[in-house]
Amino acid sequence: MIENTDFFTSNNQDIDAQLQELQTPQGELHLRFYVPSYEEFALPATGVREVMQQYPEDITPIPNTSPLLLGTINLRGQIIWVADLGQFLGSTTPLNINKPEISVIAIEDEETILGLAIDSLSEMQWLDIQQLQTATDIPDQIAPYVQGEWVINKQPKQVIRLLNHEAILRSARWAA
Repeated sequence: MIENTDFFTSNNQDIDAQLQELQTPQGELHLRFYVPSYEEFALPATGVREVMQQYPEDITPIPNTSPLLLGTINLRGQIIWVADLGQFLGSTTPLNINKPEISVIAIEDEETILGLAIDSLSEMQWLDIQQLQTATDIPDQIAPYVQGEWVINKQPKQVIRLLNHEAILRSARWAA
């Protein structure tokens, strides 16, 4: 038998602190992920409809479309386009489609859905919007799609850039 009451008190205090932390998250929920150039981005969870792993052979290429589009997939009876997000954002590193599965984030606004093929998923995390800074060192071509960045480390500089899913969905670049 355990007779030390300090053991139970400190344990309960730790559990209470952990529960309080879980019950009161700071910020808004975001999905973090990487594109093939190893840049890290985030999307607000409210704009993410679904995250899935797709077999490359399940993405049907469509001829005479934008080179940014990999093709279409069937998402429970609905045909949606899948795009290479890294190339859309100006990366010269192409997405490796010769792997067993490709991570795809389905973003949605109103009735429009688009699948964004990425290199790898990171995690869901509560990020404080108050800590969001103006994005620096980004090419002009992607500036309309980046809402800001969180600086994780200053040396070496590590940031998470917040993407505007609505701007990505409405971009005229898909027709190019």
